[in-house]
Order: sequence, then structure tokens, then C-alpha cells
Amino acid sequence: MLELDRSTVGIHSLYHMSAPTQDQRTATVRDLRNRFADVAKWIEDGERVTITRNGSAFATLAPAQKEKKSKPNWATRIKSRPPISANRPLTKQETQDLYDEIRGGL
Repeated sequence: MLELDRSTVGIHSLYHMSAPTQDQRTATVRDLRNRFADVAKWIEDGERVTITRNGSAFATLAPAQKEKKSKPNWATRIKSRPPISANRPLTKQETQDLYDEIRGGL
């Protein structure tokens, strides 16, 4: 009786998924369901994957765009606050309001 090496079965069964063409691969819904880890690896590597159902493309999976953190506009924030008098300390409520504004604005 012939025994198959499980490590090669997965590799050979992936041949029906298309090879990359200009950073894009194609996989079927079945491939996505049964071999999600392989498809996810392609996406992690920066490739776009077109998902087909019954031979027709219906979705494209692509790597997520990295979220750009916006930098605070300090000049605008300073202008929007009234100047703090050096003659008196801030009250507890004024200090709390200032902290809340700073934390909420970032």
C-alpha cells in the first residue's frame, strides 16, 4: 500500500491555486476555507489575492493599510487656549479640564 507524506500533499494540492502575476494570486472559496493559513501568508507577504466562486472573481483580499497617526497641530491648540496667568495657580477643575483636553486631543 502506498503511503503519502502529509507534508507534500499540501504543497501539491496548492498547484491549482494560480501563480502570482504582478503581485496578485487567485484562490477559490474552497482554497480559502481549507487553506486559509497559506492564503493569509500570501497576504502577509504583500500580495493581493482574488477569490473566485464558480470560476468568477467576486472578491479581492489585500494587505491592510497601516494606520497613520496624525500629529497634533500644536500651534492651533495653543491659540485655542486662553493664556495661563502666572500670578495664580490653576484650580483643581482647571487642571483636570486641561488634562482631559490634552488626553482627548491626541
